[in-house]
Amino acid sequence: MRKRISKSKRLVVKVGSALVTNNGEGLAHEFIAECARQIAALHGEGREILLVSSGAIAAGMQRLGWKTRPQAIRDLQAAAAVGQMGLTQAYETTFAQHGLKAAQILLTHDDLADRKRYLNARATLQALLEYSVVPIINENDTVVTDEIKYGDNDTLGALVANLVEADALVILTDQKGLFTADPRQDPAATLISEGRANDRKYESMAGGAGSGISKGGMITKVQAARRAAQSGAHTLIVSGKETDALLRIAHGEVIGTLLYATESRLAARKQWLADHLQLAGSLILDEGAVKALQSGRSLLPIGVISVNGEFLRGSAVACCTSEGKEIARGLINYSSSEARRIARHATQEIITLLGYINEEELIHRDNMVLL
Repeated sequence: MRKRISKSKRLVVKVGSALVTNNGEGLAHEFIAECARQIAALHGEGREILLVSSGAIAAGMQRLGWKTRPQAIRDLQAAAAVGQMGLTQAYETTFAQHGLKAAQILLTHDDLADRKRYLNARATLQALLEYSVVPIINENDTVVTDEIKYGDNDTLGALVANLVEADALVILTDQKGLFTADPRQDPAATLISEGRANDRKYESMAGGAGSGISKGGMITKVQAARRAAQSGAHTLIVSGKETDALLRIAHGEVIGTLLYATESRLAARKQWLADHLQLAGSLILDEGAVKALQSGRSLLPIGVISVNGEFLRGSAVACCTSEGKEIARGLINYSSSEARRIARHATQEIITLLGYINEEELIHRDNMVLL
């Protein structure tokens, strides 16, 4: 698996706030310079690198003299606005020293939830890579609200990996990798060198956020690895304090934790659905419908027990078991009011109930992705 990483052409590198800001003490210019040097070296080998960088809020907190991360959204937005200036300038300056141009890309969930904007974001990133520009990507903390935040840049890194169909996601953190338990609390904890990204046991091993500066912690890195694996991307969790960490990873050296993808790459439309973090509503299915979906069939109205939420035709909705577990999501052919009227009815009854028929299926299998 490490040899596969060494052959990777397109890498998404995510760096955490603790590394970028010296644990909130200010921008870590030495670390940023090291990242630029290694990325420039990888560029010289013909590789494409996208950098997802945390640090805007933490840098802003330092500039504003705040010691602890605020809770109010407006304060977080203000800190991001202040910190983003210095962060962007630092990357621009250091990459220029290696003859590389950088571009700032700020994303919100809306940019990826809307199909047209998703494709536009993908096209922009593809163009930047073709021009040998290093995209510096961050969540647009200045304008997002709590309801639409990705939640952490580990998730954003995975979404970007899926968006550009990267070969691997590299998460640089202040820990050596994933351990069997939190090494800060359990001295017997051992480093996990390699494992399957979709193995749920790793979530129970992951601890919480490492500091008041970091937001996600190891759990979000494990979850990001599982998400990245949906597009066939492997994930490496490595200490950013390791000398030449990026170069060593890219050359196949065994450091940190490799959580490798085992799933086949999803088609672009289904990958977009899988990444759709915001859903307009949900459908509760009976046991027969659950089995039908799991066997690759479309969802028919007769298998729907209830409809939750208010949505329009074409919205993304979750498909759940009677216990509430989401098993799939897809683009629905009917509005919520229409879906309620035809739920528990056979397909041939749709025209009688509604006076018309859009599609025979409530959700066609081509517009659905299993989770």
